[in-house]
Amino acid sequence: MSEVPTEFTAAADSVVALTGSTGRLGGRVARRLAERGVPLRLVARRPERAPKLPGAVAVRGDYADRAAVRQALAGTRTVFMVSASESADRLDQHRAFVDAAAEAGVRHLVYVSFFGAAPDATFTLARDHFHTEQHIRASGLAHTFLRDNLYAEFVPDLVGEDGVIRGPAGRGRAAFVGQDDIADAAAAVLSGPDDHAGRVYDLTGPEALTLDEAAAILSARLGRTVTYRPETVEEAYASRASYGAPQWQLDAWVSTYTAIASGELDGVSDAVPRLTGHPATPLAEIVRGLVD
Repeated sequence: MSEVPTEFTAAADSVVALTGSTGRLGGRVARRLAERGVPLRLVARRPERAPKLPGAVAVRGDYADRAAVRQALAGTRTVFMVSASESADRLDQHRAFVDAAAEAGVRHLVYVSFFGAAPDATFTLARDHFHTEQHIRASGLAHTFLRDNLYAEFVPDLVGEDGVIRGPAGRGRAAFVGQDDIADAAAAVLSGPDDHAGRVYDLTGPEALTLDEAAAILSARLGRTVTYRPETVEEAYASRASYGAPQWQLDAWVSTYTAIASGELDGVSDAVPRLTGHPATPLAEIVRGLVD
């Protein structure tokens, strides 16, 4: 494993460590902080894939490898933690990372959580986020939680090849949020973390939409007809069984829709405009950006 470059150790307290820089959200946050002149340490399982940014150095660190993470974070004051890839042991990975951060002397951890995180959340993965939050609280680290609603960029992926969104969402609503808005909010928090210690921010779009309404927006922006067809829970499991996914993943897929049906993803927050200084981006604008 590579050592932390010496040019960053002298001013390590000013360095922000980021995970997830090779992904869509973490990469966006890294670019915004680099533009602000914030020195970065990009912690990645494969550092060679990290973005090449001014003032940034990539170091090796895997969530489950406490020793590697401890070395990667040594001396840094603030860490931005994007949740690990979905897996059966993701919560264990999160706990190992948080423990390593505390052992490394990190003072403030900014964690990307999920809207409505709770021990009994309908969306099964939101339960993992809740327990991760609890572990962070118990660690003694100063912390800020960014509870994102469903990504707006994900909505077109719900559409089948026949132009139909299928799922047991009923007439429930979700306040889909754009990843650029999340990144802007995260960059604002990371630029002055002390001002946000102990805070929980629900990050949402400007409106809560049913899947019928989302389908109408997609139809207008994609230039083809998209519709929503409700399923029962039983139908939802049956229609996804052919993918051969493990049970935990099937539960996550189906509970995305049942969480919408239950109303747990409804509700619009003003956190994006408060943190970023600009309005949250509507789904229609985000979809237009995806197809332009």
